[in-house]
Amino acid sequence: MEAFYIIVLVSTILVLVAAFSSLLAFRFGAPLLLVFLLIGLVAGVDGLGIDFSNYSMAYVLGSLALAVILFDSGFGTSLHAFKIAAAPAITMASLGVILTASIFACAASLLLDLTWLEGLLLGSIVASTDAAAVFFLLRIGGIHIRDKVRSSLEVESGTNDPMAVFLTVALVELISAGHGSSGFNLELLAMFVKQMGLGGVVGLLGGMMIVNVLNRLPVDRGLAPIFVLALALLVFSFTGAIGGSGFLAVYVAGIYAGNRKIFAKEAITRFQDGLTWLAQIIMFLVLGLLATPSDFPQILLPAIGLALFLIFVARPIAVWLSLLPFDFTQQEIGFVAWVGLRGAVSILLGIMPILGGIDASHVYFNTAFIIVLVSLLLQGWTIKPVAERLGLIIPPRMGEVDKVELDLPGRANHELISYRVIKDSPVLRGERIPRWAMPSLVIRDGRSMRYQYAGRLRENDQIYLFIAPGYSRLLDRLFASRAPVDEDDADFFGAFAISPSRPAKELDAAYGPGLLSVAEQGMTVGDLMTYRLGGRADYADRVRLGSIILIVRDLDEHEHILSVGISLEPVEPATRLPIFINMREIAHRVRDAIRRSRGRPVPGSSPVAAGPAAAAPAPPSATPSDNLPETLSDTRPDEGGNRP
Repeated sequence: MEAFYIIVLVSTILVLVAAFSSLLAFRFGAPLLLVFLLIGLVAGVDGLGIDFSNYSMAYVLGSLALAVILFDSGFGTSLHAFKIAAAPAITMASLGVILTASIFACAASLLLDLTWLEGLLLGSIVASTDAAAVFFLLRIGGIHIRDKVRSSLEVESGTNDPMAVFLTVALVELISAGHGSSGFNLELLAMFVKQMGLGGVVGLLGGMMIVNVLNRLPVDRGLAPIFVLALALLVFSFTGAIGGSGFLAVYVAGIYAGNRKIFAKEAITRFQDGLTWLAQIIMFLVLGLLATPSDFPQILLPAIGLALFLIFVARPIAVWLSLLPFDFTQQEIGFVAWVGLRGAVSILLGIMPILGGIDASHVYFNTAFIIVLVSLLLQGWTIKPVAERLGLIIPPRMGEVDKVELDLPGRANHELISYRVIKDSPVLRGERIPRWAMPSLVIRDGRSMRYQYAGRLRENDQIYLFIAPGYSRLLDRLFASRAPVDEDDADFFGAFAISPSRPAKELDAAYGPGLLSVAEQGMTVGDLMTYRLGGRADYADRVRLGSIILIVRDLDEHEHILSVGISLEPVEPATRLPIFINMREIAHRVRDAIRRSRGRPVPGSSPVAAGPAAAAPAPPSATPSDNLPETLSDTRPDEGGNRP
């Protein structure tokens, strides 16, 4: 009995140390998950002496923790984010994982004296990005980048784990059975289709089950999060038991449940946040305890070499080839390639060869562990500086919002939402609350009063409103503080703004000819941008036309383009090498090269030097409109030159 209390005591102390260490990690900007991992290493057999070598238990605990993390990742992913990122993210999660593992296998077979199939196994172990690390650094790290890029990274990190798990399990079975590369046959392909197909279908059905159980049964509000957790793990385990991918199923179930109206959603969200933190801490601590650092020197140099090869060669090539058909800029593809953080999933998969009996010396596990350490140290500490260096940090549309969404009992047709009135918010500057919002109550200085008798709203008032479902984000800008003005905003959004209703042919007349196709000549500027952006524009999206860049400055409540900025400055490429460019850019470069070879002018090029990179900005003494036709210079920038 004393041993039980000692185990609980030590475990509790480790969790508390990890939780308190988060304060230091936030203060110094350290990758928090790396801190958790290092605490496990320090407490392990070569540190404080805790001897934990139960690989089966570690795999079970890690799998359950990963299921919890993936469900919460899906639960927090909006359907809009999934839609705009589904195609590129799933391509990276499938084709990208296979390409990464295959390219990595070539280097692994050389540096670690493995066969190509064994190298492919190691590549599969480290091929997937870590959902916990990516979600934490992007959502909590204060990195504001274009929605499509951020969503692609988040969805990729949530969907590439099933592919990595499938490849690892399949290769362990092939190698342990003594089959060579000829073992890749139709049976393996059928197994893949079965796992992914069952994972998607059962996950969708499981999400429906979660929503219906919570909304139809008289569940106590305090029990609702427990029901959701139990049902999510039921989806995970049932899918795995019938031969599907439980990890994919639980992620899909999270996406469905998180985007439906569900009873006690706010309570579930808060519970999931805390539970996910606990799952991350436990998973990283257990995997840290499992490692034996004294074994690392034997493979340290090859493992570091493989980590650098993965970061600088395998991942970038795989991402570039996966994103070729999609409309990502060179800077964005370079950033996606850099945000390939490896984490607990790779270490967890490193246990599989040990359980399969093909890694007696723990080469796969130790190599994966070192690769994860290098990835978290090198990439985890530099994601925000890299985003800033590539010019991907976008100015926020609005400032701080203090909002609480409250649950209404039953199947109410309205939502109750509460805002704290923040200094400089538009409602304090005279903006009126829309008619479709029904203000009910105002809390001022600790006293409650009906909205009709409260008079003008004041700073720090707490106001409660009933609104139609899905309209809360339209009120956010009304109650938000003023967006921080950055002196670089003008550089990002362009020197001046034009109306999206202007004819696009005026751009062709001013900066062409040859910028637009015949069909595009009859469009407005806003329609042209929406067309070039695949049918939907997001805040800060950019469209290149020869030597100019059109930027979405603002959107209205219906997500239609409200203002367009024009940048006369050429966008600096991420690298002068012809890499990380998409198919559209490749086609444009080939077209320009053919025109130059025939002595024809290149659209948008300057008379002195051909090519968009050589376009010169307007002289300092000239105003932005000096170089434009009168029809395009109708909208001037505001005082800071930042926003219309």
